[in-house]
Amino acid sequence: MDADKSINENLVELATFFVGNALCGMDILKIQEINKLIDMTTVPQAPSYVLGILNLRGQIITSIDLSKKLGLGETNLSRDPRNVIVNSKGEHIGLLVKQISDVVQADTTKFEPPPSNMGGIQGEFFTGVYKTTDKLIGILDVEKVLKLEETKK
Repeated sequence: MDADKSINENLVELATFFVGNALCGMDILKIQEINKLIDMTTVPQAPSYVLGILNLRGQIITSIDLSKKLGLGETNLSRDPRNVIVNSKGEHIGLLVKQISDVVQADTTKFEPPPSNMGGIQGEFFTGVYKTTDKLIGILDVEKVLKLEETKK
């Protein structure tokens, strides 16, 4: 019974999605919701990766194009992208991604160190990589991604 408990403590459900051609994932518990791109208000003089702000049931959400933020070009808005809403330091942020993929149950003891580069994204934005039988999932470090612009200044 104790062995089963320790196995369960190492399991995490990863919500996976595509940023450019890279398959990324994050703990599903860090995600508030996933929704379609809804009408936004542009923000004058905002960084180019900020798509705008939106009102989501009374909460103001800043939406950023994750591909653009990570230097992978712009997400094609005509291809039905999704906003992954996360909470970062008390602020809700929408991360626009190319496509949502599966929820994958992963054993955290099998996470490997992040590569220096994955799908064109610098390895510093990943906490690790998880290998399934047929794909490689980069575990995105949302806090580091959202600090990216601060470090460039």
